[in-house]
This record gives sequence, C-alpha cells and structure tokens, in this order.
Amino acid sequence: MLILLRQGRIGKWFSGIGQEAIAVGTTLAMNADEYILPMHRNLGVFTSRNIPLTKLMAQWQGKITGFTKGRDRSFHFGTQEYKIIGMISHLGPQLALADGIALADILKNEKKATLVFTGEGATSEGDFHEALNVAAVWNLPVIFIIENNGYGLSTPIKEQFKCENLVDKAIGYGIEGVQIDGNNILEVYDTISKIANDIRENPRPVLVECLTFRMRGHEEASGTKYVPTELFEQWEKKDPVKNYEEYLKSIQVLSIEEIEKIKSDFKNQINADVEAAFLEPEPIANPEQELEDMYAPTSVQIIEPTNSVTEKRYIDAISDGLDLAMQQHNNLVIMGQDIAEYGGAFKITDGFIEKFGKGRVRNTPICESAIVGAGLGLAINNYKAIVEMQFADFVSCGFNQIVNNLAKTHYRWGQNADVVVRMPAGAGTGAGPFHSQSNEAWFTKTPGLKVVYPAFADDAKGLLLASIDDPNPVMYFEHKFLYRSLVGNVPDGYYHTEIGKAKVVKEGEDFTIITYGLGVHWALEYANNNPQHSPKIIDLRTLIPWDKETVLEAVKATGKVLVLHEDTIGSGFGAEIAAWISENAFTYLDAPVMRCGSLDTAIPMSKVLEDSFLAKSRLNETVDKLLKF
Repeated sequence: MLILLRQGRIGKWFSGIGQEAIAVGTTLAMNADEYILPMHRNLGVFTSRNIPLTKLMAQWQGKITGFTKGRDRSFHFGTQEYKIIGMISHLGPQLALADGIALADILKNEKKATLVFTGEGATSEGDFHEALNVAAVWNLPVIFIIENNGYGLSTPIKEQFKCENLVDKAIGYGIEGVQIDGNNILEVYDTISKIANDIRENPRPVLVECLTFRMRGHEEASGTKYVPTELFEQWEKKDPVKNYEEYLKSIQVLSIEEIEKIKSDFKNQINADVEAAFLEPEPIANPEQELEDMYAPTSVQIIEPTNSVTEKRYIDAISDGLDLAMQQHNNLVIMGQDIAEYGGAFKITDGFIEKFGKGRVRNTPICESAIVGAGLGLAINNYKAIVEMQFADFVSCGFNQIVNNLAKTHYRWGQNADVVVRMPAGAGTGAGPFHSQSNEAWFTKTPGLKVVYPAFADDAKGLLLASIDDPNPVMYFEHKFLYRSLVGNVPDGYYHTEIGKAKVVKEGEDFTIITYGLGVHWALEYANNNPQHSPKIIDLRTLIPWDKETVLEAVKATGKVLVLHEDTIGSGFGAEIAAWISENAFTYLDAPVMRCGSLDTAIPMSKVLEDSFLAKSRLNETVDKLLKF
C-alpha cells in the first residue's frame, strides 16, 4: 500500500504497521457472524474476514466496484456480508453503533458479542463516554478496544489524558477493564476469546486497552518527525509480525523456507489482485443515480385511512400511532429520557412499558449522541428505532450522529438507517431559548434525511406511521403547543399520510399561503378574521421531500404567494420555497414571493417578547404588503 501511495495509484493510506496483532487477533477471536467496527489502521480486520483483495483494492482506488462506489475512501464503509461496519472521520460515533448492534442481539436472545475499536485520542471525545456509559447501564455485550499507540496524530498521550492508564476509565463506568500487550497476537487472541465467550453467556461490556505503537505517521503525509528516535528503537524490538515469526520458528511450526514461501505466495497474490483491481471500471457521473441513492428505496404501500374516526387531541394521535406501530413491528424499539415508567416528559408513552416491556421501551441516560448512534446500530442489526428528543432543542447534542451517520449511511454503502427522531418543537408556551426553538432548517439542508411536520391530529398519526414504515431516517417534528390545544377527527386503526404530499386545507383565489406546523393555524385564523380576502392555504406537511407539484399549481391559480413559518426568517425553510418558486414559476407571479417568519433572534421566554418574536405578529402587515403590490 505504501508503494502504491508513492506511485499515486491510491490517494490516502493510514498504515497499521506496528500494531497488526490487535486487528488480526481480535478478529480471529470473534465469530464470523458477529459485528466488528474497526478504524483507520485495522486492515487486519478485513483480511482476517477474508474479504477479496480485489474488492478492497477497488474500494481504496475509488472504483465503482468498491464498497462505496467511489463515494468514500479507505475503511469508511460497511459490509453486511462480512459483518464489518467502518468508521466515519469523526472517530467516536461508531462506539454507540456497537451499543445498538449489541442491543438488537440481546432483544433477539442471541448469544453474541460485538467488538468496536477506538484510539487513545478518541477516548477524550464525549462519544466515548456516552457509549461506554450506555453499554454499562444496559449490560450490553460489547468489547471496547482502545488501541493506545501513544499519539493522536502528533499529540502524545501525556497531553491527552491525566490518568495513568486508559483502562482505569473502566472503573468510572462500573465495568471490567483489561490492559494487554497489543503487539502479542497470542495474548490478544487469548484475551478476546475468553472475554467474548464470557459475555455471550453473561452480557456486559468490557474495556480492553491494547498497548502498541504505530511505526508510521498518522497518515503518510504527516510524517513522524515529532516522535523521538528512541521510541522507534524501543518498539522495533516489539514488532508483532517479526516476533510471531520468531516464535513460530522457535517451536518448529514454520521453517525459514516455509516463511519465505508464504511471503512469496502472498506477494504474488497481492500483485495480481492489485492489477486486477486497477482494471475495474471507474465511476461514471450520473446525477440522477446519485440523488436516488441518497435514500433507501421504499416498497411500503400507502395504507389508506378508514372511514371510522375518533375525536382525539394532537398528542393522543401521536401516542395512538406509536402504540399501533409497536404492535405492528415487534422489532421496533423506542428510546428516550424518562419515557418508560414516567411515560415521557409529555406522557406520550404513558403505559407503554406495561404493554411492550422495558426491552423495547427504554429509558436512556442523558446522552443524545449515543442514543441516536444506538438507533443506527439497531437498524444495522435489522431493528427499527424511534428516538425521542425530550425537546427538539436538545438534538444539538446528537447532531453529528444525525447529519453525518444517519443521513449519509445509505449513500455511502447501501445500508438503510431505519430511525425516526421525534422532535417536540415550537413556541407558544413561554419556555424560552432552549425549549421552544423551531429548528427544522438544521436538517432540511442535509441530504439523506426526511423531514415531516404535521399540523393536524390525523396527519400527526398518519405521518408518524408512514415515517416508522419508511426505511430512511426521518426527523419527525411535533408541535408542543398543539399537543393539548388541538383536537380533530383521527381515523381509527393503522394508516399512512403520504410523505412528500402537501394538502390544500383551504381553497382561495386572492393569494396563496404556503406553510406548515403551527403556521397552518395562524393562516386559518387570519382567513377567519379577514373574510374580505380569500387565501388558498397549503399545508406542506413534509419539508423533505416537499410537494413542488401542489405548490406550482397554487402559484398558477393565484399569482401571489406568501411563505409563512414559525422559524426565524433568515435562512428558514421558506427561503428555499421562495427561491424555487422564483426560479420555476416566475412567469405565473403577479408579485414577488414574500416571506413571513419570526425575528432573527433567539426565542425569548417572556410572553410579551415571545409574541413579538413570532411570525404571527407580522402576518397581517405582510399580507397587506403582498396584496397591495
């Protein structure tokens, strides 16, 4: 690989020279049907699982036949065939995925272990703490491997942590910790074999610190000038490959001649596979295919609602949808803070634990990143997950997992992320800057996510069920102010409100209001209070993907358009709608597309200030401006 890099035949390489024994030993200790989640330097995981070298080479060269079809590099991929889930560049998030994978095994009553790698540098990340804490609290059979090679890129361990040994961190989580010589393949294999066999029968996490050293730079471009020469001399004597060779010769398992033949055979095979991989086709740019592959295809048939209805509050419609989904899918797990015995901050899951048990209705520690990551791990291991944010504002603590893991996984290597993130959002309750935000625009910018925002009780239930049945990650926004203030006729039983389909909630001729969420009710209130005007009101219901066809027809019908939303006006989702209309329906417009959003400030707590902040306070004047144009 180093030769290929110098020749310019691959673009980047993270060498594992000096620490091969960890990847090989741990992988051989795990069963073939158990998941391993490696990092940069773990080539030995892939070779020990016997992945064809031509396939790996195609991946490293960005070929269309690689695991990511040229869309990602190095080991940033997963493969269900070989039960390997690669990392993303953010180092820590894969630890939580291991939690979710192991949780699925527990729920399936399968006696399996999961093994996940991290480096000493990533132990400083919050993701490390969150994942170990969740695994400890839930007794998940995960082996957490720390490859302590002395440096995080160039930063030595003395500048990374204060504790004497990283394995000592296990004490704080109430779990077992083991420190081993990571350069002794027999010690690695023997230790991991014993731990794996034990936790398959008695599920619990174990932290293993493997002491090792990398003989190359973090990646080749970074070099090794920051490493004292004596360290190389010291660790050269501990080279895992050379020492194992010497051991095999000493016990007369292999002779010098046999070793040379093995190396020669390997070299010939590698050279042949490298050249074969270079003959594999390059990707061909196809924008339509690229867009299509951002999302997993859904074969779910839309289930139409029945004529039988029951009057329900908005909040009860959501609860009803969750209940039915849990009955429909025995592999569905709900996770969130205080959702079990307490029933959730808003009591939406009240009584669920009695119906579905603590295994599937799971209280979580306060660690949004780990729980979103665990949701993806569940999806990887053939489960479905719902993650409840206690308030939509708190999703910022899990942002990386959502926008870089959930959103990109299918595009990168074809794995669907069957996770719904429930987002209690919005103002109207005087809850201030950290409990009242409308933050949907954080996610409408992110390809790979679907974003829905129901305004009525029947859609709240139907969109929730459609989101759960969709194999893609869905950000499901539910408005807190509407929970108990809005009542409507909700169809009984299981049904879908189609994702991506808007609804005309009021016909009109004078102008069109395009809105969603609480904005729909502001628009209806305006229409009731101003009978002299006849607005056509469109409830988008889904923001990604949004219904361009219905919007275009409305523009053609009225010629004047107002985009209304509760979010701040600057860079709110309404800007995307307004830009699209201007670009695609300009000839049908009799006035500029106008926007009405909330002030570009944080949302205040005071009711007086909140009312002034919200877009509703400027709706009348914005409509007047539009109509006078």
